[in-house]
Amino acid sequence: MIDLSGKSAIVTGGSRGIGRAIVLALARQGADVAFSYKGNADAAAEVVAAVEALGRQALAHRGDVSEPDAAEGLVAATLGAYGRIDILVNNAGITRDDLVMRMSTDAWRDVVDTNLSGAFYAIRAAMRPMIRARAGRIVNVSSAAGRAGNAGQANYSAAKAGLIGLTKAVAREVASRGITCNAVAPGFVLTELTSGLAEPIQEGIRAATPLGRFGTVEEIADAVVFLASDEAAYITGQVLGVDGGLVMS
Repeated sequence: MIDLSGKSAIVTGGSRGIGRAIVLALARQGADVAFSYKGNADAAAEVVAAVEALGRQALAHRGDVSEPDAAEGLVAATLGAYGRIDILVNNAGITRDDLVMRMSTDAWRDVVDTNLSGAFYAIRAAMRPMIRARAGRIVNVSSAAGRAGNAGQANYSAAKAGLIGLTKAVAREVASRGITCNAVAPGFVLTELTSGLAEPIQEGIRAATPLGRFGTVEEIADAVVFLASDEAAYITGQVLGVDGGLVMS
């Protein structure tokens, strides 16, 4: 069983969906967790209560990950609360879907700033305490769209592909300091958003996925927890597809 007792983790975008599942999975394995959220204070408070019910500490920090100062504030708050940062999970992400010829400049920038630049800012902010400790686990949540592309999601696909490149570059930079950096690439996952899709669309997704179903947020979280653990100490610079076989390479 994975044991994260005594570890401190940061999760960006931790109040809902996959992020919430990651926060709870880390806490379930013994970690204290700080997480960022952008605006839903009620959802953030519910996650804090759920973590505390597991016997761990939780810290909810409001901020927009697309702003560099937000990452610095999140790291400072985590160090103030726990004194260390062992794990960083870059999960925060948004979509602004449209075809390229109709996509606005703002839609492009918003998605890239949040999904890619936000991860860079968080990694940069967390790097110094990890280097001082000569240990750390960084896990970036990419997407099957970042590995294969997705029509109508040029901004999202580009940002998630960029996240894979960022993962590999960071892995090479910090390996000598005992820090690993990996990515998970989810496929179609059951969330509030996907559960509202029309049944013909859902059926098309299931048909395109070799395992014939959607993933769950818990399955994504389990993969993240593994990459954040000591059991994954010899894995770095890798992309773990958690997508039911949607993308094979």
